[in-house]
Amino acid sequence: MIDMNNFLSFQIHGGADHGGGIVESLASLLAFFDKLSTQGPGDIFSSLMPGIAGMANIHPLLVHFPIAFLSAFFALDLVGTLAKKPQWRSVAGWFLYFGAVAALFTVIAGLIAANSVPHGQNVHDIMERHEHFGLSVLSLAVVLSIWRIIRGGLIRGGANSFYLILSALMCVLMMLGADLGGLMVYHYGVAVEAVQAPEGGHDHMH
Repeated sequence: MIDMNNFLSFQIHGGADHGGGIVESLASLLAFFDKLSTQGPGDIFSSLMPGIAGMANIHPLLVHFPIAFLSAFFALDLVGTLAKKPQWRSVAGWFLYFGAVAALFTVIAGLIAANSVPHGQNVHDIMERHEHFGLSVLSLAVVLSIWRIIRGGLIRGGANSFYLILSALMCVLMMLGADLGGLMVYHYGVAVEAVQAPEGGHDHMH
């Protein structure tokens, strides 16, 4: 049996290998807000959003939105077609429209980033392919959106099979482009300010 008094005391006052507990976490949070009250607007933003403030460009921030929206669109449209659920496909259409808009802003941010991030020729070739994939995804998203709007929100019959093939192609190109983006960041360190890990750093494997 677990002694609930000891268990709750452990949770509130800490004692795990990372220290803390609710009391220490609350004290840390209050100290954080107290520090914010003494800062100017620019410093407040940097304190609240240190990741965004430290970015060389916002392309990595925006890229998650078209990936999420367009993937959800394809999955929901495919399942809605197979299950004969027009309501699901109507919702899928909105995911597509949001994804197309998100892809537009992501591509624009990516083009700006490409001209502002220092990189060598080996990375430049990867970046060019990444850019081509991004433009292809945007083009397909716009074409599929316009086609859907013209047809009143739903594509039916044999045309829908071709529509789903184009949607699948768009998702495959998006996946390939995302893979190249990850390669540039995690292998070549593009737009990443490397920090040397101190000896005896924290290990999350216990």
